[in-house]
Amino acid sequence: MKTPNINFVGNRKKYYIFSCCLIAFVLIYAAIFGVSMDVEFKGGAMLTLGYQGEVSLDAVQTTVKDSVGQRNLTFQTGTDIAGNQTLTITLPGTETLSTEQLDGLLTTLNSAYPDNAFTQNSVSNVNPTIGREFFIKSLVAVAAACLLILVYVAIRFRKIGGWPAGAMAVVALLHDMFVVFGVFVVFRIPLNGNFIAAMLTILGYSINDTVVIYDRVRENTSLYGKKMPIAQLVNLSINQSFSRSLMTTVTTCLALGVVCVVAAVYKLESIYTFAMPLMFGMVSGVYSTICIATQLWVDWQEHHGSGKAKAKPAAKRA
Repeated sequence: MKTPNINFVGNRKKYYIFSCCLIAFVLIYAAIFGVSMDVEFKGGAMLTLGYQGEVSLDAVQTTVKDSVGQRNLTFQTGTDIAGNQTLTITLPGTETLSTEQLDGLLTTLNSAYPDNAFTQNSVSNVNPTIGREFFIKSLVAVAAACLLILVYVAIRFRKIGGWPAGAMAVVALLHDMFVVFGVFVVFRIPLNGNFIAAMLTILGYSINDTVVIYDRVRENTSLYGKKMPIAQLVNLSINQSFSRSLMTTVTTCLALGVVCVVAAVYKLESIYTFAMPLMFGMVSGVYSTICIATQLWVDWQEHHGSGKAKAKPAAKRA
């Protein structure tokens, strides 16, 4: 593809406004509608039942809710390794299911739907305290990854101001993670292991894209030095890397889109709730690299020691 000539740096205030509006929308939406958390983080029970034949899921949901006395349940149909039909019931909350409740639920289901022969495959009870500890440890893992990325970028790009470059890269990563969080909140997907997995995946993908552009900035710095204003140099570097970033993101999103379609068709909710937020995160990753990380770095350079370089005209090429 031909190298474009887009004034990314000149429009950076528009990008800042857009990102701030996006973050504000997610925060307001979360404050109004709340954030749903799965059993892994909130505690509760996850029950998997096996059954035969066809069954009305709406009717079963009503029966289960009346039997256990809870309304905030989630249901997911699927198949086990042997190909038998399964129904997974998630009961997030502070109470777990007792043996008496399980026996009563199975009795109620088999009485209401005798042709479906419901059986208990597995049950997992998670104490709320353990769930909170797991959630906190997951966030610590994400924070540790961000810290290591900051150190890595600072060391690798120390010749062009490593620590500021690393800090701006981490800000862009936080932006991407917030987008993933927003997808879970807006689409009412409970926060679970898929949420942390998507976060860590986006960290690796987005920082790779940022490193590519930082590398081009370093190369152009060696070529032009102080002959070119920092804003013009960064803009040139982004345009030179734009085709690569765009094509990589389009290819990845196409693959994830296929995964989402297949997961939706076959009702593979666990795969769908990972691939769909990840697809949004991929788009955010290329956006934050081009429009957030590098633009913040330009602002930093212009206000901390690059004023002379900014004032000099760009060198004319023969």
